[in-house]
This record gives sequence, structure tokens and C-alpha cells, in this order.
Amino acid sequence: MIERLFAIGDIHGNPAELQTLLDGLGLTAGDVVCFVGDYIDRGPDSKGVIDLLLGARQRTDIGWVFLKGNHEDMCLSFLGRPGNWGESWLANGGAAAVRSYGVDARSEPVVVEAAMPESHLEFLQQLQRFHRWDGYLFVHAGIRPGVPWERQSDEDLFWIREDFLGRPHGMPETIIFGHTPGRHVMVDLPYKIGIDTGLVYGGVLTAIELPDRVLHQVAKGKRQVRRRPLPPSIRR
Repeated sequence: MIERLFAIGDIHGNPAELQTLLDGLGLTAGDVVCFVGDYIDRGPDSKGVIDLLLGARQRTDIGWVFLKGNHEDMCLSFLGRPGNWGESWLANGGAAAVRSYGVDARSEPVVVEAAMPESHLEFLQQLQRFHRWDGYLFVHAGIRPGVPWERQSDEDLFWIREDFLGRPHGMPETIIFGHTPGRHVMVDLPYKIGIDTGLVYGGVLTAIELPDRVLHQVAKGKRQVRRRPLPPSIRR
């Protein structure tokens, strides 16, 4: 049987659409599900998203890969854990995440941390920087073109935009990434495929099924998964 990997784009605190998408993928034993990060912030229920993911990974016949996004990195930094730009977290959607834990968004970090279940803190701290699979490299934001892989920084993997989006790169893999929202999946083969389709802004939540390159998408507020082949080329 052909191995399958489903990569899922930025969720940003929207558990209902995530549940619909997971239910509609038809996952079978041996499949891998790789999330490219940004589970939290901006949307109404960051806590609900992490609860859902912790429940989903109880299914042990599926391989679960959870990458770190810039929003998780900011959150950890805000809480005094290893991360970056924690001082910017609340202003970049973190206030919505804090409220989902039943805490005032103006609360001190120690109060926010105390409101978060230990399982959620462990989940955030165990997120991975990247994942490789069958000729694909999965990261949250992208890579710095022209820089060897071993010298790629967290700043680039979690935050890079224009310098990655507008240029080819020398990596041997096609890069699957989120971070930069668009109305459509970005297709720039053989270099990159961008799967953040702006769910939290009223767009859709996207999963790409590999190796067949089929898109599975749920629109904001809907409970139906639509499927279509990956288009040959769409630039943002």
C-alpha cells in the first residue's frame, strides 16, 4: 500500500474546521499527518485546538508530526520558556489565546501559565522545527535561500516571508510551508507549496495529501470537505 502524508496548514484557534477536516481525510493505519504550525492565536478557541490535537494523537496507528510556528514560539517566549518575540505575542493574536484559557488578556505571564494545563505546555515545548518525507521538507515559514541547511536559523524557519517566497532555493526537496496566508494554495514547483489559506480570515483550512498532491479543504464555518487536485501553478 502506498504511504500517505497529509500536511495541514495554519489553524489559528479554529477547532471546528479542524475536526471536520480530520474526520474527512479518511485516515488509515500507516498514514502520517504533519501540521505546519500556528495552532493558536487570533481565532476563538486556541485551547480547544490543542485539546483536539492531544485527543487525535491518541490514535497510535497514525504518525503525528507537530511543527512549531512563529505564534507558538512567541507564546513560549512570553511564558519565559525558550522562544522569541514574546513581548509581541499578545498584540499578534495571543490575547485571543489567553482568553480561551479563561484568563484576562492583560494578565501577567505567570497567571497565564498557571491557567494552561501541563499537557498543553508540554505539547508546545515538544514541537519540532522541521520534518522530511519522500522528497518534501516541511517547515512553518520557509528557509533562507542560499544558506546551507545546517545554518538555517529559527528566525527564518518560523518567520521568513518575501526572501523565501520570491526566490528559488537550492534544497533538494520541495518545501511545504504555511505562515503566509493567501486566498489560494501557492504552487511554485519544484521549489515550494504554501498551504496557509487564511482560515482565520474567513478563508479555508487546507490539507495536501502526498504523494498524490490532492487538496482537502474546509471553508470557514462549514462542515464539508472539498477535494481537488493541486493546480499546476498558482503564485501569490
